[in-house]
Amino acid sequence: MADEHGVDLVEVAPNATPPVCRLMDYGKFRYEQSKKEREARKNQRQTELKEVRLKPKTGDHDLGVKARQARKFLHAGDKVKFTVRFRGRELAHTEVGREILDEIVEQLRDIAVVEQKPLMESRAMTVVLAPNAKVLKAAQQAQKDLARRQREEKQRRLAGEDAPTSADEPTPLSDDEAVDEDDELDLLDDEDVELDDEFEDDEDFEDDDDDEDDEDDDDEDDEDDEDDEDDDGDVEVAKKRR
Repeated sequence: MADEHGVDLVEVAPNATPPVCRLMDYGKFRYEQSKKEREARKNQRQTELKEVRLKPKTGDHDLGVKARQARKFLHAGDKVKFTVRFRGRELAHTEVGREILDEIVEQLRDIAVVEQKPLMESRAMTVVLAPNAKVLKAAQQAQKDLARRQREEKQRRLAGEDAPTSADEPTPLSDDEAVDEDDELDLLDDEDVELDDEFEDDEDFEDDDDDEDDEDDDDEDDEDDEDDEDDDGDVEVAKKRR
């Protein structure tokens, strides 16, 4: 049957009775599997080991601040390593550092588990806490949701760039609307013609007015000349009398 259909015969469950086989394209199956694995590795967040340093003289308030800082790391899915360093004569009282680490473990017991118990290494005592199953699952789910939102945002952005906008595409007119538009254009042309005729009439009227104005100007010039002649005559009469 595999030869007839041009596919591969793949044994899926060899330990079953009878063994289970499938007809498939094995090359395509391997490609899809590798693609899924790459996607899973891409979305998977690498767990980091954060270190919080303490001292035997660390006060209760500062210890609470360090615990809150470690709580943020644990909620993000990371492991936290607490380190108490001893100096000089403090090495003679390592039990103080042990009490501090026990108090830290007690404060974070609701979200963390002890992965490595308090251990003395040279001049430092350390303890490693890891997020419990519930917190770890929530952190992984949050990471998946973030990756999914990023993929959706990328798809929307690509779709928005590819899809043409409605403003760029003119809406086609129906036959009735096209006819109405032609009628409106004809009416506008007729109005333009009438306006042109009126404008020509106005020009003729203005030309007549201009001619009349010119005639008035000529009459005024003649009157000015007559006034000048009268003045000259008056001057001559005055001279004769003298």
